[in-house]
Amino acid sequence: MNKEECYNLGRITKAWGYKGQVVLFLDVDTPEDYLELDSAFVEVKGKLVPYFFHVDNLNGNKAVITFEDLSAEQSVALVGHEVYLPLTLLPKLEGNKFYFHEVVGFSVIDEQKGDIGILASVIDHPAQPLFQVMKNGIEILIPVIDPVIKRVDREHKTLFIEAPNGLIDLYLGDINK
Repeated sequence: MNKEECYNLGRITKAWGYKGQVVLFLDVDTPEDYLELDSAFVEVKGKLVPYFFHVDNLNGNKAVITFEDLSAEQSVALVGHEVYLPLTLLPKLEGNKFYFHEVVGFSVIDEQKGDIGILASVIDHPAQPLFQVMKNGIEILIPVIDPVIKRVDREHKTLFIEAPNGLIDLYLGDINK
């Protein structure tokens, strides 16, 4: 299994107690979906290594977990490591809900300006995620917020948006002139 086939579930942040338990920060919208999780991949020296564990406690996005077949010292050695799950385990989203990786490569159509380019990436900025759209070598950054996203057409790989007034003109000038 490699990272391209997985999504980042979170990070092991610290030791918990004295019996080898650790805290797994779940970087997900609904942590309770992972209460029954019993295995995941931990990135160790650039490789994904499978580990089995059980979730002892969940408080918000923080799960206290106990690894199977690891000593307390071995568990604590995993603090600071990223945790991954296969993309195949992601629930399918419908309508205007999407995973960031899912829409990369989609054409972006603005209600006012029409085709503004291809979605090159989604920048997961701490303040607010941004669509990075490329049009003839020019980068256009669009906020990823509900009022902007009008429709996701998975079949035709197209994202329909209504960018804030004047935003696209800042990057491309008035393309309708």
